[in-house]
Amino acid sequence: MNRKHIIAGIVVVLVAGLGVIALVKSRGEASESRGDETTPTIVTVQTGTLKLATLHRYVQGYGIVEPAPASTDQAAAGAQLAASSAGVVTKVNAVEGQQVKKGDVLIELNSGTTTADYAETEVERQKKLFAQQNTSLKNLQDTEAQLDSLRVIAPLSGTVTRVNVKPGQAVDLTTVVAEVIDLKRLSMSAEIPVAEAGDLKSGNPVEVLSEPPVTTELSFISPNVDKDNDTVLVRALLPANSGLRPGQFVSLRVVTAVHTNCVAAPGKSVVTDEKNQSVIALVKGDEATQTPVQTGLRENGLIEVEAPGLKAGDWVVTIGAYGLPERTKIRVENSSTDETSQTDPSYAQ
Repeated sequence: MNRKHIIAGIVVVLVAGLGVIALVKSRGEASESRGDETTPTIVTVQTGTLKLATLHRYVQGYGIVEPAPASTDQAAAGAQLAASSAGVVTKVNAVEGQQVKKGDVLIELNSGTTTADYAETEVERQKKLFAQQNTSLKNLQDTEAQLDSLRVIAPLSGTVTRVNVKPGQAVDLTTVVAEVIDLKRLSMSAEIPVAEAGDLKSGNPVEVLSEPPVTTELSFISPNVDKDNDTVLVRALLPANSGLRPGQFVSLRVVTAVHTNCVAAPGKSVVTDEKNQSVIALVKGDEATQTPVQTGLRENGLIEVEAPGLKAGDWVVTIGAYGLPERTKIRVENSSTDETSQTDPSYAQ
């Protein structure tokens, strides 16, 4: 092989090598170009809609049903009765559950010096003498006071709820012999933690969560704090037909705020982002965009939300909302029990 053939061979090899290098470089550039156009990640989510709702804020607590207390124009609706002197019970004229009227004699006693029957006879005699001007007013009043000390009289019309004595039983001034309650005039009292009592106002609606529920309103909020348990006493008068009973333990909630026709989001759709602000993922077509919102009242799985442009009917991500990027492609796969997207043509697959 002569020198010319050797040189020609070397040239051919060099040209071929340069061609291979150029081919590899062009393929690498093409590959890099395709890498810049990566296929976007598609996240599978479930969705719901924003809606107009009326939401409430509540203060909750527990209370006891009891007779209504005295007011400026009415006496208390219940009374525990005791004799005004020591003695022995001779007659019990009432039974538990009996309806009585104000002034009815419920219990009669004998004292160590006289009997109720004798005292009654003496009152009648003094009345006749006084009418004939044969005795003084003081004598009449003294005999009437003696008779009153031997009788326990109903101070109000109502129902006898307790009778604690029987004939032959000795009693003194501290013995509660009976109790009368006007069951049409009941109230409910509750102790509310002072930290929650600041929102309470007289007239706030109250829902007694009995069966059936009873609605009323706050009638009294104590200005004092019970230092033993750091609570504030509140009271609400109950309607006459409440169906509740004295001594009954009930749960309740006081309505302290009502927002009507506010935009509300499903509770699962409102999440906290890495900046610790509340956001929702607003859905448009096949894309979800994080939108910061101001939150308000929460009730029945709904959260009040406010942001520029938000309106009822907007779609938001519910299941899968937490951790979504600020903007991402989505695929909606609602279950049959969710607010499905089948009626929204933008979700057609």
